[in-house]
Amino acid sequence: MTLKPENFYDVIVGGGSVSGLLAAREISSNGYSVLILEEDHEIGTPEHCGGVVSQKGLEKLGIIPRIKTIDNYIKSAIIKTKNNSFQINSENQHIIVIDRRSFDKELAFQAQSNGAEINTKSSITSVDYSDGIYNVKISSGKVFKSTFFVEARGVGRVIKSGYRDIIPSGQYEIYAPWIQKDTIEVEFDADLYPGFFAWIVPTGEGQGKVGVAGRHINTGLTLEKFLEKKGKPYSIIRKIYAPLWIHGYIKPFYVERNVTIGDAAGQTKPTTAGGIYSGGMGGIYAGRSISKSLENGNDSSFLKEYQSNWINSFGKEFDRQVLFRKILERLDNKSLDKLFSNISSSAIDKISSTGDFDFHAAALKSLLNAKITVNFLYTFMGNEYRKIISDLSKI
Repeated sequence: MTLKPENFYDVIVGGGSVSGLLAAREISSNGYSVLILEEDHEIGTPEHCGGVVSQKGLEKLGIIPRIKTIDNYIKSAIIKTKNNSFQINSENQHIIVIDRRSFDKELAFQAQSNGAEINTKSSITSVDYSDGIYNVKISSGKVFKSTFFVEARGVGRVIKSGYRDIIPSGQYEIYAPWIQKDTIEVEFDADLYPGFFAWIVPTGEGQGKVGVAGRHINTGLTLEKFLEKKGKPYSIIRKIYAPLWIHGYIKPFYVERNVTIGDAAGQTKPTTAGGIYSGGMGGIYAGRSISKSLENGNDSSFLKEYQSNWINSFGKEFDRQVLFRKILERLDNKSLDKLFSNISSSAIDKISSTGDFDFHAAALKSLLNAKITVNFLYTFMGNEYRKIISDLSKI
């Protein structure tokens, strides 16, 4: 066995969130050395997302969450515009709200149990590639070396790669008596949350995560106004602000032996910006392909399996969600009200009985499938969006 120099690893993972931890878990389970460099002081903090996921999705990630990791079970969702609303029964979809701090720590434990190392308070300042080796420098000045580098540092890396169409979001964890224990609320308002929506995700009786996102908005001010509208009393216990990427996956997922996963690869849903399952599977697929590459003399051609596996699993779903997003971003409040008024009870019943939280393009199509709704969209959006309607008919 060849001894490796100090601070040398088979793989360095930049970022200790879901996708990075799952990639590390997969690689280290095959006996390879992995170092995770996380800029924050602990894994799981700060908690940037709503933590909504299906139990089926977690099982596919190879995770059975502990009881303390599950905050809540969701039975329904209320979807609103200014003057209309409808409610979906989601019990058949087995949706849960997880405590991301506990959940991420659980993934970290899995990776460490396989031999992966985790360094917190280790912000990466540079990644240089020379003579087949990655030199990764952190803020302390220390340099680590590796054969592969996995980019899992989230939306910030998308911004640094030159993409600018990012949506700001804010989310408060609060206590409030008006939060319904088992019901998620989503509110569309093209004036207040252009291109996105406001949300309430309950984490228990009278407590939850309340957030807003939208193009070019002051998220703090908008969120305060949303809370004022909901009414007092409420008590804010934590505030988190984060950028969202909602324009679909960004290829290529790898260059040389530099592999991008999770939010950094755009593996978050274009409709909701959720990415625990889709980004987590990105980490798993990448980890397995990197392991094959290491097993075969660092042959990076095996990395194409990662990209093809992820796109085969999620590509069409994401492409369809991008189409729905184009529709959403074109509608004003009057049009949103009109659209919601045309949604049939049979479509809502169908989604309640057969909907899939992880692949919801078919459910969205059902909501827009009524003849009157399709005619409205044709009339409102004109020729430039007839292709969207045509593409939706193929779902």
